[in-house]
Amino acid sequence: MTEKTEELKDIFVSVTDEETVTESQSESRGSLARDEEGVEQRLAAVVGRIRERFEFRTSLDDERLAAVVREFFEGSDDAAIGATLELEEATVRRARLDCHLLRETDAPEDIDMGALRSRVDDPLATDHPSDGAYAAALDADRETVERAREVLAARARARSVSHRFHAEFEDVIAEAGLASRMTESVREDGLDEATEDIDSLESDADVGF
Repeated sequence: MTEKTEELKDIFVSVTDEETVTESQSESRGSLARDEEGVEQRLAAVVGRIRERFEFRTSLDDERLAAVVREFFEGSDDAAIGATLELEEATVRRARLDCHLLRETDAPEDIDMGALRSRVDDPLATDHPSDGAYAAALDADRETVERAREVLAARARARSVSHRFHAEFEDVIAEAGLASRMTESVREDGLDEATEDIDSLESDADVGF
């Protein structure tokens, strides 16, 4: 092999390797983008199934709600989600509750949730003219009562389907291999709900229901 031939071979190998690496990197970026899009689509599909069962209080479409769900499971709080998605923090909170995603901190600290729940005949009702009466009885302001009722309603919706949609969201995140950094308060809220259910059953048993 002549010196010229060897030089041409080296050049060919160098160019081929570079093209191979570049092509591989391009495919990798393309695959990642497709994976991300697939996750968003699957989350949006779950949101769509929730919409078929329950009325949403926000005007966000399924794709935007899916983005809220994704950020929630990434461990972001409502303020951070709002900043990322350019949404009001209150809108993020309602969107979460619509999607059956609760935090322990959702329940106002200055109201007895158990006492309120015992007074609300239908947690899923959207119109409660007796909010003023609840507020007076519980020594709370009307806005706090309304916020607390939103939490009661979200819990009632989630329980009515055995928290199925929350589990479906988790499955999508887990199957996609994404890090699910749910906060401890979210897990504690789930335990609180389970405890409340048990307490309710025990109370019913005590009075012969």
